[in-house]
Amino acid sequence: MDTTLLDAVRRFADHHADADGVARTPIPGLVAIRQAGRTELSYQIQRPLACLVLQGSKHVVMGEQSLTFKAGDSLLVMADVPMRSQVMQASAATPYYSLVLDLDFSVLAGLATEMAVLEEANDAPVRSAITDNHVADTALRMLRLLDQPASLPMLQGAMIREFHYWLLAGRHGAAIRRLGLPDSHVRRIARAVALLRSDYARRLPVERLAAAAGMSPSSFHHHFRAVTSLTPLQFQKQLRLIEARRLMLAEGANAGHAAHAVGYESVHQFSREYGRMFGRPPLRDTHAAHDRLDAA
Repeated sequence: MDTTLLDAVRRFADHHADADGVARTPIPGLVAIRQAGRTELSYQIQRPLACLVLQGSKHVVMGEQSLTFKAGDSLLVMADVPMRSQVMQASAATPYYSLVLDLDFSVLAGLATEMAVLEEANDAPVRSAITDNHVADTALRMLRLLDQPASLPMLQGAMIREFHYWLLAGRHGAAIRRLGLPDSHVRRIARAVALLRSDYARRLPVERLAAAAGMSPSSFHHHFRAVTSLTPLQFQKQLRLIEARRLMLAEGANAGHAAHAVGYESVHQFSREYGRMFGRPPLRDTHAAHDRLDAA
């Protein structure tokens, strides 16, 4: 890949990255990432996006799928999925850099009706690909546009559309195209996931989730697992635990308060499931995180 894109991301990220290494741009959904060392495991429910790795490497685990992305690779996330990620190769002298753009359903929908994408696509929600030169070139022109802020309102929409076009024209175009089809299984499951995200602390009957997706309960279970790699119950549990961890690490909540805030009635059950997911019970995990911050 041409190093010009790396140079542009480096300049922007070095100047604008926050304490977490995230440099947000004025273009909606476009973010540059900089990490000056190997990171701890990060847990999140990832939204559909394209991530262009430009320097260093990142390891991603989603369900039983495990992928490592290095410079020149792209990570494509096709659905809202629970994910563990970790920057593996980075240093102060040679930081990890990547550029991330959220995938826009409305842009994909407009393009999908105009493009002929004939290949079959499976349901794998996370894909890897060598970054296409057209994708990289469009990303570079978007970054250069940041130096001309007066031009952003007029030109950024066309560039975002072009970026999506080249993704659709690539080898994973058939899978990405389904994000733009309102009646696709991926989009239907996305409606149920949105309900889980907004109301994760309450018990949500599978019949209600299936109705949101416009499916029968049995069909919903099958497609939900195919898209997210989890059952709806497992998905909600991970949502709760990730939010509880954020409450403890970012807001100083104790385990009991965090457990009840995300919908657990039993703190003992919460601590047991927290330890299974994050490798340590809540108190040890928060102490370890604070120790890492103090050391840094």
